[in-house]
Parts: sequence; structure tokens; C-alpha cells
Amino acid sequence: MIRKAEECNVEYREHMRGGDGTVEITNFISGSAELYEKGRLFSKITLKPGTGIGYHEHEGDSELFYFLDGPLEYNDNGTIVTVNAGDVAICPAGTGHAVTNRTNETKEFIALIVYA
Repeated sequence: MIRKAEECNVEYREHMRGGDGTVEITNFISGSAELYEKGRLFSKITLKPGTGIGYHEHEGDSELFYFLDGPLEYNDNGTIVTVNAGDVAICPAGTGHAVTNRTNETKEFIALIVYA
């Protein structure tokens, strides 16, 4: 199966998880059935300057990020680190994270949420 870019659902979330601004989410899947009920999200996240996803913890699932751009500020379970293009962040169940674009350029990363 091929899903063309124009067929992907794009949504906008204001203050996602308490973060600043509006986050753009391009959903590559249309539901957990496409991941055989082993996950619930496979998307490209776009952060304009000054926007971000607020700190939140994962219970019952894990989230993985692959950064297409950088630098971005990443809160890794309470520790602030800088991530760049090609870096991968893994947030296992029971831990938390946040990501913020503190630059003046739009940044993107891929997000995947899988069930624990």
C-alpha cells in the first residue's frame, strides 16, 4: 500500500501538552489498526519558531523521535539536552519528555508511539 503525501491527515494542536504555540502534525497512519494495534501514532511533527510540545509522561506506551532538523531543546525525563538532525530520542513507558524549538527556523521530526 502507498499513501501519497496529499492523502495524509494534517492536524494542528494549540498548546500541545501545555507547550507554546501551535504544533503541526502530519499523520502517516489513519489509526492503530494500521500498526496492528501495536501503536497509535506515526507522524511528522513540525515546530515553527518558539513552539513546542510540553512535558508529559508516557504510561502504557513509549514514544520515539527521529529528528530531521536541529537544534531542538529536548527535555529527557527532566534533563535538558540539545538534539540535532539524525539524533533519536526514546521515551520509555513510565518516563517523560518535551521538545521545544528555540530557533528562528521551522524544525521537523518523526514521532512513533508504540504500546508497551
